[in-house]
Amino acid sequence: MARILVIEDEPALQKVLDYNLRQAGHEVLLSGQGGEGVRLALDQRPDLVLLDLMLPDISGTEVCRALQQSEGTQQIPVMIVSARGDEVDRIVGFELGAVDYVVKPFSVRELMLRVQAVLRRAKSSGDGERSIEFGCLRIDEGAHRVWVDREEVELTLLEFKLLVALYEARERVQTRTALLDGVWGIDVSITTRTVDTHVKRLRDKLRRAGDYIQTVRGIGYRFASSPDVPESRSA
Repeated sequence: MARILVIEDEPALQKVLDYNLRQAGHEVLLSGQGGEGVRLALDQRPDLVLLDLMLPDISGTEVCRALQQSEGTQQIPVMIVSARGDEVDRIVGFELGAVDYVVKPFSVRELMLRVQAVLRRAKSSGDGERSIEFGCLRIDEGAHRVWVDREEVELTLLEFKLLVALYEARERVQTRTALLDGVWGIDVSITTRTVDTHVKRLRDKLRRAGDYIQTVRGIGYRFASSPDVPESRSA
Protein backbone atom coordinates (compact mmCIF):
# COMPACT_ATOMS: atom_id res chain seq x y z
CA MET A 1 0.00 0.00 0.00
CA ALA A 2 1.24 3.48 -0.85
CA ARG A 3 0.24 6.93 0.38
CA ILE A 4 -0.82 9.02 -2.63
CA LEU A 5 -1.52 12.75 -2.61
CA VAL A 6 -4.01 13.94 -5.24
CA ILE A 7 -3.88 17.69 -5.97
CA GLU A 8 -6.93 18.24 -8.18
CA ASP A 9 -9.63 20.93 -7.99
CA GLU A 10 -12.40 19.17 -9.95
CA PRO A 11 -14.63 17.45 -7.34
CA ALA A 12 -15.90 14.79 -9.76
CA LEU A 13 -12.39 13.80 -10.82
CA GLN A 14 -11.20 13.92 -7.21
CA LYS A 15 -13.93 11.41 -6.37
CA VAL A 16 -12.99 9.10 -9.27
CA LEU A 17 -9.30 9.12 -8.35
CA ASP A 18 -10.01 8.71 -4.63
CA TYR A 19 -12.30 5.72 -5.23
CA ASN A 20 -10.03 3.87 -7.65
CA LEU A 21 -6.84 4.46 -5.68
CA ARG A 22 -8.51 3.24 -2.48
CA GLN A 23 -9.88 0.20 -4.32
CA ALA A 24 -6.28 -0.59 -5.28
CA GLY A 25 -5.37 -0.55 -1.59
CA HIS A 26 -3.72 2.86 -1.34
CA GLU A 27 -4.12 5.56 1.28
CA VAL A 28 -5.31 8.76 -0.41
CA LEU A 29 -4.82 12.40 0.58
CA LEU A 30 -6.89 14.99 -1.28
CA SER A 31 -6.32 18.68 -1.93
CA GLY A 32 -8.09 21.10 -4.25
CA GLN A 33 -5.46 23.82 -4.04
CA GLY A 34 -1.77 23.98 -4.86
CA GLY A 35 -0.60 25.73 -1.71
CA GLU A 36 -2.44 23.29 0.53
CA GLY A 37 -1.08 20.41 -1.56
CA VAL A 38 2.52 21.54 -1.00
CA ARG A 39 1.88 21.78 2.75
CA LEU A 40 0.33 18.30 2.79
CA ALA A 41 3.30 16.88 0.91
CA LEU A 42 5.73 18.42 3.40
CA ASP A 43 3.71 17.19 6.37
CA GLN A 44 2.59 13.73 5.19
CA ARG A 45 5.48 12.73 2.87
CA PRO A 46 3.40 10.74 0.35
CA ASP A 47 4.90 8.06 -1.89
CA LEU A 48 3.46 9.71 -5.01
CA VAL A 49 1.79 12.98 -6.00
CA LEU A 50 -0.86 13.18 -8.74
CA LEU A 51 -0.87 16.82 -9.81
CA ASP A 52 -3.21 18.90 -11.96
CA LEU A 53 -1.66 21.95 -13.64
CA MET A 54 -4.66 24.28 -13.57
CA LEU A 55 -5.38 25.00 -9.92
CA PRO A 56 -7.34 27.91 -8.40
CA ASP A 57 -4.56 29.47 -6.30
CA ILE A 58 -1.13 28.66 -7.77
CA SER A 59 -0.28 26.75 -10.93
CA GLY A 60 0.68 23.10 -10.93
CA THR A 61 4.07 24.04 -12.38
CA GLU A 62 4.70 26.19 -9.29
CA VAL A 63 3.67 23.26 -7.09
CA CYS A 64 6.02 20.92 -8.94
CA ARG A 65 8.86 23.43 -8.65
CA ALA A 66 8.23 23.87 -4.92
CA LEU A 67 8.25 20.10 -4.34
CA GLN A 68 11.49 19.69 -6.29
CA GLN A 69 13.21 22.52 -4.42
CA SER A 70 12.33 21.33 -0.91
CA GLU A 71 14.72 18.83 0.67
CA GLY A 72 11.77 17.10 2.33
CA THR A 73 9.83 16.44 -0.88
CA GLN A 74 12.33 16.42 -3.76
CA GLN A 75 12.52 12.61 -3.72
CA ILE A 76 8.73 12.19 -4.06
CA PRO A 77 7.73 11.23 -7.62
CA VAL A 78 5.22 13.59 -9.24
CA MET A 79 2.81 12.46 -11.97
CA ILE A 80 1.09 15.31 -13.80
CA VAL A 81 -2.55 14.70 -14.76
CA SER A 82 -3.74 17.61 -16.90
CA ALA A 83 -5.99 18.65 -19.76
CA ARG A 84 -3.05 20.58 -21.19
CA GLY A 85 -1.63 18.05 -23.61
CA ASP A 86 0.49 20.14 -25.97
CA GLU A 87 4.07 19.01 -26.41
CA VAL A 88 5.41 22.22 -24.85
CA ASP A 89 3.34 21.57 -21.69
CA ARG A 90 4.68 18.04 -21.41
CA ILE A 91 8.24 19.22 -22.00
CA VAL A 92 7.91 21.81 -19.23
CA GLY A 93 6.44 19.19 -16.91
CA PHE A 94 9.29 16.75 -17.44
CA GLU A 95 11.90 19.49 -17.21
CA LEU A 96 10.44 20.47 -13.82
CA GLY A 97 11.00 16.90 -12.66
CA ALA A 98 7.70 15.08 -13.25
CA VAL A 99 8.17 11.33 -13.74
CA ASP A 100 5.06 10.89 -15.91
CA TYR A 101 2.45 13.00 -17.70
CA VAL A 102 -1.13 11.84 -18.30
CA VAL A 103 -3.47 13.90 -20.48
CA LYS A 104 -7.17 14.29 -19.64
CA PRO A 105 -9.50 12.70 -20.52
CA PHE A 106 -7.76 9.46 -19.66
CA SER A 107 -8.53 5.80 -19.19
CA VAL A 108 -8.80 5.07 -15.46
CA ARG A 109 -7.33 1.63 -16.04
CA GLU A 110 -4.33 3.08 -17.88
CA LEU A 111 -3.81 5.68 -15.15
CA MET A 112 -3.83 2.99 -12.47
CA LEU A 113 -1.27 0.97 -14.42
CA ARG A 114 0.93 4.06 -14.72
CA VAL A 115 0.60 4.69 -10.98
CA GLN A 116 1.70 1.14 -10.23
CA ALA A 117 4.62 1.45 -12.65
CA VAL A 118 5.84 4.67 -11.01
CA LEU A 119 5.53 3.18 -7.52
CA ARG A 120 7.34 0.03 -8.64
CA ARG A 121 10.22 2.03 -10.14
CA ALA A 122 10.47 4.18 -7.02
CA LYS A 123 10.57 1.09 -4.80
CA SER A 124 13.16 -0.71 -6.92
CA SER A 125 15.40 2.37 -6.97
CA GLY A 126 15.35 2.40 -3.17
CA ASP A 127 15.96 -1.31 -2.63
CA GLY A 128 19.69 -1.21 -3.25
CA GLU A 129 22.10 -0.62 -0.40
CA ARG A 130 25.24 -0.06 -2.48
CA SER A 131 27.69 2.66 -1.65
CA ILE A 132 29.54 3.70 -4.81
CA GLU A 133 32.85 5.54 -4.74
CA PHE A 134 34.28 6.88 -7.98
CA GLY A 135 37.05 9.44 -7.64
CA CYS A 136 35.66 12.52 -5.89
CA LEU A 137 32.11 11.17 -6.19
CA ARG A 138 30.28 9.01 -3.64
CA ILE A 139 26.74 7.67 -4.10
CA ASP A 140 24.63 5.98 -1.42
CA GLU A 141 21.88 4.24 -3.37
CA GLY A 142 19.88 3.11 -0.36
CA ALA A 143 19.71 6.60 1.15
CA HIS A 144 19.53 8.46 -2.19
CA ARG A 145 22.44 10.68 -1.18
CA VAL A 146 25.42 11.98 -3.15
CA TRP A 147 28.69 13.62 -2.12
CA VAL A 148 31.38 15.38 -4.15
CA ASP A 149 34.70 15.97 -2.40
CA ARG A 150 32.97 14.88 0.84
CA GLU A 151 30.40 17.66 0.51
CA GLU A 152 26.81 16.50 0.11
CA VAL A 153 25.00 17.49 -3.08
CA GLU A 154 21.21 17.73 -3.17
CA LEU A 155 19.70 16.00 -6.20
CA THR A 156 16.09 15.54 -7.21
CA LEU A 157 14.76 12.01 -7.63
CA LEU A 158 15.16 12.15 -11.42
CA GLU A 159 18.67 13.61 -11.21
CA PHE A 160 19.67 10.83 -8.81
CA LYS A 161 18.20 8.13 -11.07
CA LEU A 162 19.92 9.67 -14.09
CA LEU A 163 23.29 9.69 -12.32
CA VAL A 164 22.96 6.06 -11.22
CA ALA A 165 21.82 4.95 -14.69
CA LEU A 166 24.82 6.63 -16.33
CA TYR A 167 27.23 5.22 -13.75
CA GLU A 168 25.88 1.67 -14.09
CA ALA A 169 26.39 1.85 -17.87
CA ARG A 170 29.85 3.48 -17.60
CA GLU A 171 32.07 3.12 -20.65
CA ARG A 172 28.93 2.45 -22.73
CA VAL A 173 27.18 5.21 -24.65
CA GLN A 174 23.59 5.80 -23.56
CA THR A 175 21.37 7.33 -26.21
CA ARG A 176 18.88 9.99 -25.18
CA THR A 177 16.10 7.62 -26.20
CA ALA A 178 17.47 4.86 -23.95
CA LEU A 179 17.72 7.29 -21.02
CA LEU A 180 14.16 8.49 -21.54
CA ASP A 181 12.96 4.91 -21.50
CA GLY A 182 15.14 3.71 -18.63
CA VAL A 183 15.07 6.71 -16.29
CA TRP A 184 11.77 8.40 -17.12
CA GLY A 185 9.97 5.31 -18.40
CA ILE A 186 8.03 7.40 -20.91
CA ASP A 187 7.14 7.29 -24.58
CA VAL A 188 10.27 8.40 -26.44
CA SER A 189 8.17 10.18 -29.05
CA ILE A 190 7.65 13.04 -26.58
CA THR A 191 11.08 14.69 -26.71
CA THR A 192 14.73 14.07 -26.00
CA ARG A 193 15.49 17.69 -25.13
CA THR A 194 14.46 17.08 -21.54
CA VAL A 195 17.40 14.65 -21.19
CA ASP A 196 19.87 17.38 -22.18
CA THR A 197 18.28 19.79 -19.70
CA HIS A 198 18.58 17.33 -16.81
CA VAL A 199 22.13 16.32 -17.73
CA LYS A 200 23.18 19.98 -17.71
CA ARG A 201 21.60 20.54 -14.29
CA LEU A 202 23.18 17.36 -12.97
CA ARG A 203 26.64 18.35 -14.21
CA ASP A 204 26.31 21.80 -12.66
CA LYS A 205 25.33 20.35 -9.29
CA LEU A 206 28.15 17.79 -9.35
CA ARG A 207 30.76 20.51 -9.99
CA ARG A 208 34.07 18.86 -10.97
CA ALA A 209 32.48 15.40 -10.80
CA GLY A 210 30.24 16.59 -13.62
CA ASP A 211 33.20 15.99 -15.94
CA TYR A 212 32.63 12.25 -15.49
CA ILE A 213 29.49 12.64 -17.64
CA GLN A 214 30.65 12.95 -21.23
CA THR A 215 28.67 14.00 -24.29
CA VAL A 216 28.97 11.80 -27.37
CA ARG A 217 27.95 14.14 -30.18
CA GLY A 218 24.94 13.05 -32.16
CA ILE A 219 24.30 10.03 -29.91
CA GLY A 220 23.97 10.71 -26.19
CA TYR A 221 26.08 10.40 -23.05
CA ARG A 222 28.48 8.07 -21.28
CA PHE A 223 30.08 7.95 -17.86
CA ALA A 224 33.89 8.16 -17.72
CA SER A 225 35.78 4.87 -17.64
CA SER A 226 38.29 6.12 -15.06
CA PRO A 227 37.93 8.59 -12.18
CA ASP A 228 41.62 9.45 -12.25
CA VAL A 229 41.75 11.24 -15.57
CA PRO A 230 38.33 12.70 -16.40
CA GLU A 231 37.96 12.99 -20.14
CA SER A 232 36.47 15.98 -21.94
CA ARG A 233 32.74 16.47 -21.57
CA SER A 234 32.46 16.29 -25.35
CA ALA A 235 33.70 13.33 -27.34
